Amino acid sequence: MHGKEARALRILAEYLEPKSRLDAEGVEDTIVFFGSARLARGSAWYEAARSLSFRLTQWSKGLDPAAQRRFLVCTGGGPGIMEAANRGASEAHGRNVGLKISLPREESINAHVTRELAFHFHYFFMRKFWLAYMAKAVIVFPGGFGTLDELFEVLTLVQTKRMTKPMPIVLFGTEYWREVINFDALVRHGTIDAADVNLVRRTDSVDEAYDWLIRQLAEQALGKPGAML
Repeated sequence: MHGKEARALRILAEYLEPKSRLDAEGVEDTIVFFGSARLARGSAWYEAARSLSFRLTQWSKGLDPAAQRRFLVCTGGGPGIMEAANRGASEAHGRNVGLKISLPREESINAHVTRELAFHFHYFFMRKFWLAYMAKAVIVFPGGFGTLDELFEVLTLVQTKRMTKPMPIVLFGTEYWREVINFDALVRHGTIDAADVNLVRRTDSVDEAYDWLIRQLAEQALGKPGAML
């Protein structure tokens, strides 16, 4: 089972096992938080992610129970921004999802993930599939290579229309993202369209992010359960 001959079976297991558990738990829709595993507890971005997750979870729990609409906070299950988002959801007494990857620096899933919704992955691409597949909104806090990889994966799916569902994307931390990704330069060099810059919403405000996200979710996702990747 550990040889290359069984790789296809291991990949399939990382699709079928999460699907079975998510179906059993009734999880269809998520709000995904991306961000650095290295940001310390108590930092401004950590607390912003915690607060935004708390508020979004409260909003989700207040939706019409008859509609069975629940947007669960979902992260990569690690420390830093991921922990902050899971923590905020847990403090709002909401279920939340952690999709952990096996890494030397991050051995265990953070303590705030709902135990029944804690998953461990070997393959990055299967983990990214599940992060994108259930997502109805994405919030990207400052992060490194992994966060950039996740952001551009989603942007590519949206830009190429391989993702058919509406996907509100928030970049939190305007100065950080202005320095790290020069979208205007990509337009100037002709490698993206000018309209592609508007695929993301930039902000430094928890209030603004919250208001914009719940408006987008209410308009675009409430009546459309399920994936639509």
